[in-house]
Amino acid sequence: MRVISSALAAELASGTTTLCRCWKALRRDGVVFGFTDHDRDLTFGSITFQAQTGLEASEAESALGLAVGGGEVSGALVADAISEGDIASGLWDGAALETWLVDWRDVTRRLLLDTGQIGDISRRGESFTAEIRSLAHLFDQEQGRRYQALCSAELGDTRCTVSLNAASRRLVTAVASVVDPSTLSILSAPAFSVGVFAGGTAQWIGGANDGVRLSIMSHARVGNQEVIALWGPPAQGLFAGQSITLTVGCDKRFQTCCSRFNNGQNFRGFPHIPGNDFAMGYVRQGEAGLDGSALVA
Repeated sequence: MRVISSALAAELASGTTTLCRCWKALRRDGVVFGFTDHDRDLTFGSITFQAQTGLEASEAESALGLAVGGGEVSGALVADAISEGDIASGLWDGAALETWLVDWRDVTRRLLLDTGQIGDISRRGESFTAEIRSLAHLFDQEQGRRYQALCSAELGDTRCTVSLNAASRRLVTAVASVVDPSTLSILSAPAFSVGVFAGGTAQWIGGANDGVRLSIMSHARVGNQEVIALWGPPAQGLFAGQSITLTVGCDKRFQTCCSRFNNGQNFRGFPHIPGNDFAMGYVRQGEAGLDGSALVA
């Protein structure tokens, strides 16, 4: 049961309008931010809750049981708090969030309304909207291993064990030209096969997009240039001459794991699962593979 102090309870019962909301956000890199929808900064718990972001909250939803509740907050992009570059680089993804109801006349009169995480973030012009998810959404995440043909590990993580620092798996280069807002080209890299960067990442070095990491959608070769299509443009746009690091990708198939990375012993999938056609099929007289021997050598 939620305990409300007698001072705050009296304030709520009075019908006055001296209440505001404050949000404490713990970002993935450990940096703590405070925001409020009040018109001036408030401070409690050694945190200053900033008002200049113009943060506003939508109607929040909650439910009994394990149903996922939540709401949205929206505000302005400001350089010293929430920047477009930080959002694009994923620093705010999954940030822990506390929502407080505070009497701005006396911040000791406050109540923790909810805890959750920041989900999807959308940007439009100089503003953003962030989804707030209750902690119940953690129960929707996959736990343990799934019986599937594709690998469940992420390329380069501790389960995969592939080192992405090797020269054969990483290319430091510069943008030769810009094809469109999400597509760039670099000078041909003959040591890398066509398509090897698909599913990999592009990370910017220096400049306005320094540190931004984006996923690569496709990789093709046109003439003497490699054409890299991203899933989305970087926050500050693409420009010729920008330095980037391209890391090879993986389609999570067993054949790719063996041929591209020589890492079949660490493959985290079940590549020999019979497909739907096999499971739903029936025996045909004279068909090969019906002698009781193993289907996979």
